Amino acid sequence: MKRLSVLLLLAGITATAQVKKGKVVWEENFDGKALNEAVWNYELGNGCPDNCGFGNAEKQIYTKTNHKVANGFLTITTKKEADTYTSTRITTKGKKEFKYGYIEARLKLPVGKGIWPAFWMLGADIDKTGWPLAGEIDIMEYVGREPHMAYATLHTKETHGEHANGKKTEFNNLEEGFHVFGVDWTKDKITFYVDDKPVHSFAPKEKTQEIWPFDKPYFFLLNVAVGGYFGGMEVDDSIFPQEYVVDYIKVYSN
Repeated sequence: MKRLSVLLLLAGITATAQVKKGKVVWEENFDGKALNEAVWNYELGNGCPDNCGFGNAEKQIYTKTNHKVANGFLTITTKKEADTYTSTRITTKGKKEFKYGYIEARLKLPVGKGIWPAFWMLGADIDKTGWPLAGEIDIMEYVGREPHMAYATLHTKETHGEHANGKKTEFNNLEEGFHVFGVDWTKDKITFYVDDKPVHSFAPKEKTQEIWPFDKPYFFLLNVAVGGYFGGMEVDDSIFPQEYVVDYIKVYSN
């Protein structure tokens, strides 16, 4: 009887931890031979003249040629070419934007000191309101100078930059194979997941625009940066080229 009780308790814990996903609202499986430009935009260059280094003193230049779509995967290849680092940054701004839902991506990370891949979201009104008031949801960030650490972060007017609302969680196998990074986003709460394990939540009682700008549509961004304030000013040039592989992105109702 005692063993049965323990098993039931463990089953209850498993059930509670299980991520709840509704119907698939949208998915990107990268099934073609090129990015679907009805869905994706390219962001090119180094951010200059308006936002050089993309506000973080990053070293890379974004191009249209540092990626490929093949065999159901998007692969972003970050390179060191002479004195230049090249990479890819794409967004769904103005094309695919979502408000609430369970969102996840299956990703294989690049590694090494100076590398900084991300899967994230920005408020669709950013051109009007600016950052950080528009809000930012960083579903996955990884910096190669901190092996095994997965970052989940929210930026708002109230808490942003070095004082952002977030958490880093250690996963010893993070650099091995694919992992699923997700966020459960409702009108009341945001919870981040890595491989279906909850790692960080935010559910403020007060929901002003400065504290909770998460009641409007957001768009996706995928990119790999090099160096910068967060990625680290020291870059190990011997690591390049590095590949960031995206299997899929899915949005579920919740």
